[in-house]
Parts: sequence; structure tokens; C-alpha cells
Amino acid sequence: QEPLAMVWGDLQSVEAPLIRMHSSCFTGDILGSLRCDCGDQLHMAMEMIQQEGAGAVVYLPQEGRGIGLTAKLQAYQLQDEGYDTYEANVKLGYKPDLRDFMVGLQILKDLGLTQIRLLTNNPKKTEAFEKWVDLKVVEQLPIIAPHDENRERYLATKRDKMGHVLPHKQ
Repeated sequence: QEPLAMVWGDLQSVEAPLIRMHSSCFTGDILGSLRCDCGDQLHMAMEMIQQEGAGAVVYLPQEGRGIGLTAKLQAYQLQDEGYDTYEANVKLGYKPDLRDFMVGLQILKDLGLTQIRLLTNNPKKTEAFEKWVDLKVVEQLPIIAPHDENRERYLATKRDKMGHVLPHKQ
């Protein structure tokens, strides 16, 4: 349950390294769940950073957008009953997104970074970074995982209710 940074290359060798601030997702990152795009985003980010030669993935223990694994599994049950991911969290008494990125921002500061290119589809994540005086997001880069039928409703909810920058079903 501790945050960590996986660093590739010399972060000081580039003006604004690629950074992925990734919240833990046991079902997506480890089990390859088809309900979300988390695991795909994590692996895509690692590939992009490796190709770039310098960057980092900050991995934060914020399972289920901050509600924890047990509550997330309860939310999955509600999703099976017809609720979307946003509605399920609210039905359980949680905000749709409880994550806090301050620890991740501190990690980036400790790594000596002042400018980054952020791998995210979530403008709210970028907004959280912009409140941090010592760190500037010079570019928000999308990280679009492959869409399929299993994820379409989840991705549409992220786009339509949570403001993520995601394409409509092709």
C-alpha cells in the first residue's frame, strides 16, 4: 500500500519527461479485467516511456478511484445490476472519484522534476497538477486503450460523466 515510481532513463536529460500517474487497479493491472482500461493504459504508458528513453510511472495505491478493492467489487456487483461505474460509486455512498494525487506530485518533486508531459485522458488530473506551483504540465498526451464491447459503457461513462477525453465508439 505504498506509492512508488518506476523510472526509465535519466529524467534530467529531457526538458519534460513523459509521466504516467497511475492509480492501482488489481482487477485491470493484474487480472486483465475487461471491465476497465487500466491495465492497458499502464502497459501502453510503460511502452511509450521506454521508447522515449526517459520518464516515469508513479503507481499510487488508490484502488477503485480511491474507494478500495472491497468497495470496488461491490460496485462491480451494482454494475452487473445495470448501474454504470459512476452511479455504482454514488449508490455505495462514495463520490465518483476520491483519488488524491498530492503524494504522486511530491514524488515527482523529489525526482527533481519541474516540467512534465502527462500521459492521461483525464483533464481533472491535469488540473490537480496545475495547482502544484513547482510542477508544470507542458502537455497532456492521451493514452487511448483499444475499445471493445466489454468496455464501451465504462469508457462512455468516463467520457460523458467524468470528463475524460475519449473518442466515441468507432
